Amino acid sequence: MKDFKRLLKIEFRRIFSNKVLLAIFFGAPVLYGFLLGYVYSQAKVINLPIIIVDEDHSPVSDRLIDAFEDNEAIKVSDVRYTPGKIQSEMPLNEYIAVVNIPKGFEAAILQKRHPEVRVDLNMVNILNANTASKNIQAVLMTMNAGIEIEGLKKQGMPPALALEAYESFSINFNKMYNATGNYLTFMLPGLLAAIMQQVIFLALALVFARDFEDGYFRELAGRHKWAFYHIVLKAVPFLILIPFMWAVVSRFLPYFRIEAEIFSIPMLILTTLLTLASMGIGMLFSMVFPNQLKATELLMVISTPAFILSGFTWPSLAMPPAITAFAEIIPVTHFLNGFRKVAFYGGGISSISHEIFMLLLIFTGSLFAMLVLLQLKIKKSRKNALVTSEENFPGEK
Repeated sequence: MKDFKRLLKIEFRRIFSNKVLLAIFFGAPVLYGFLLGYVYSQAKVINLPIIIVDEDHSPVSDRLIDAFEDNEAIKVSDVRYTPGKIQSEMPLNEYIAVVNIPKGFEAAILQKRHPEVRVDLNMVNILNANTASKNIQAVLMTMNAGIEIEGLKKQGMPPALALEAYESFSINFNKMYNATGNYLTFMLPGLLAAIMQQVIFLALALVFARDFEDGYFRELAGRHKWAFYHIVLKAVPFLILIPFMWAVVSRFLPYFRIEAEIFSIPMLILTTLLTLASMGIGMLFSMVFPNQLKATELLMVISTPAFILSGFTWPSLAMPPAITAFAEIIPVTHFLNGFRKVAFYGGGISSISHEIFMLLLIFTGSLFAMLVLLQLKIKKSRKNALVTSEENFPGEK
């Protein structure tokens, strides 16, 4: 036990002497937490620039323009009376949409000829285009309904009957779990989990790879011959430090006023298993690739697309089977699935049984592979040390 404590102190010294590791492990979660939190702090997209081409220039078209200006999601950047060459302005101004009100618009409405308002959407950014489309449609439908009701009232129908005649049934949307449509609530928890996985990957990728590079592994292998001992020795410092980082990261949600039930037993289980599974994969890579640069580069290949492949933003059902199969071996995929069930739906342990099983499977699979591979490396190292000793001191036993 005394020897273990001594070696553990050496491990802490080696960790805190690595400036790159410290920057990744302590700096990245805090820096990215604030950075991403403030990026999405507006919570929803507003003031998307649109152009209105009003070829009619009538009282009705003026009312329609006023309705667009009252919508917070879109901003009327300019009103023109001829189309001109708007396409040539797009590289500089990047208008989200162009609303074209045709000539004779008011007259056609009065004559019941159903004129067409054409909306040209800029689909380069699909999120912005969808937001603009939804709000433009809402303005046009409201205006359309108002004109129809006004027409019925002019025909002598009472206002209440005019409203009933136009609206045969009402629609009521009840938004649940993120009622305000807050984009920060949607994105930040998933991004923080992906960042923590990447940080754990990269930190643990250095532990054995560094030992192999500077020769410290030969000394460790000479002291203890069992792989499990060395895995525990390397894991203990991070099992102490990682909970501290999770505690820091978890405070970003209340700091940015995100309503999610994260302080619960099911969430603690998910977080613990994500940590263990990520540690297992990171340590395994550090054994398979005994070079710090190569181990971290290859882990970046896995961790960089992990958030996209997790199904958190783009549904897994829409991905090819080969990609979803690859995503199954990435711990954050199962963590984020479980996170939604616990933090937003209020689910318990039984609701995340599949996610718990998959994270345990990833952890135990990587642990078994580590034990086998490391035991072989220890055996080889001790054998080489014995051969070297016999060559240097041939007469000694």
